[in-house]
Amino acid sequence: MSAVAKKTKPDTAADDRAAFEADKRVHAAAMAEDETLAARARDVLVHSDRHNWSYQWSWLGVPIIQMPPDVIAVQEILWEARPDIVIETGVARGGSLVFYASILELIGKGRVVGIDIDIRPHNRDSIERHPLSRRIDLVEGSSVDGGTLARVKALIPPGATVMAILDSNHTHAHVLDELRLYGPLVTRGQFLIVADTVVERIPAQAHRPRPWGPGDNPATALDAYLDECDRFERDEFINAKLLISSSPGGYLRCLRD
Repeated sequence: MSAVAKKTKPDTAADDRAAFEADKRVHAAAMAEDETLAARARDVLVHSDRHNWSYQWSWLGVPIIQMPPDVIAVQEILWEARPDIVIETGVARGGSLVFYASILELIGKGRVVGIDIDIRPHNRDSIERHPLSRRIDLVEGSSVDGGTLARVKALIPPGATVMAILDSNHTHAHVLDELRLYGPLVTRGQFLIVADTVVERIPAQAHRPRPWGPGDNPATALDAYLDECDRFERDEFINAKLLISSSPGGYLRCLRD
């Protein structure tokens, strides 16, 4: 036998999936503590918004007004939680509804309920003509109106698992009302996502005047709701890894029915 020790090759066949997943969480947690990186990410978000960056994307041919990291995060959530019903307040141009429907199609089950006070005819046309429209129900009306809520509840089969995404009017009062109405519909193990919490973390955008801003926005509403409801907790991993997101801290997992 040679006196020269033979080099041992790494065991590339070893199953490292669990270690890989654990390593992701370690790095995400460290990244969330990196204040310099967070400040740079907010700067990118603020400056890119002047160029309507979040408006430049589409999903399967329909505009989806979302930050790309949020889209990927929601895809992960849908694949993991596999809800029967996904409720979204705020339809806009419909790309988000088509996005959710596409993931549900791959899963092989589920429907999307989109709610908006004003579903414009051309946006309704884009949604209803889409090949995935069979998985989408549109409800036109104020998301905080009792009649609208009743129509939504009628679309939820008994025993269905339900996820909700709140992305309509972003004032504190409106979002808090939505949380109180739609939060109870979310079932254990599913997610409640509150969009545009980033408004609390960035300066008021002069180029995009809105009735909401720092101190009056989805983040302040969510904080108030969590003070009065113990059914949800923020998902540490999802919120830690987003970096550039419209909804930092806005991803919550339902703990109990």
